[in-house]
Amino acid sequence: MLTKIKSINQLNLKIMKTGIELISEERARQIVGEGYDQNHDSGYKKEELARAAICYALPNSIRNEFLFYRAGKIINEKLWPWQYAYWKPTPENRIKELAKAGALIVAQIDLINSKQ
Repeated sequence: MLTKIKSINQLNLKIMKTGIELISEERARQIVGEGYDQNHDSGYKKEELARAAICYALPNSIRNEFLFYRAGKIINEKLWPWQYAYWKPTPENRIKELAKAGALIVAQIDLINSKQ
C-alpha cells in the first residue's frame, strides 16, 4: 500500500544550493555578521579583497607554496593582505572556501563599481 507524502521533508532529499546562492549567503554573512559592508570596504586601495579571494580559491595542496606559512604567519603579504588572525581557511570544506573567495570577488567588484 502506498502512503501519501505530506511534505518534501519526508522524502529525505538533500537539496543542493547553487554556487551563486552559496556566494550570496557568504557575502550576506560578511556584511551582517562581520560588518564588512561597502563603507568598511571603501578603505581598501590595493585590491585587498581580490587578493584575499585568490588565497581562498587556491587548492590547499598548492596554497602553502604561495603563502609560505611560518611560525603562525603568512610570509607572502603580496597575496594575503591582512594579519594572520584574519586567515580562516577550511580545507576540510572546499565549497565553503570557494564561497568565501566568490564573496570576496563580489565585494571587490562592488568596491570598483562604487568608484566609477
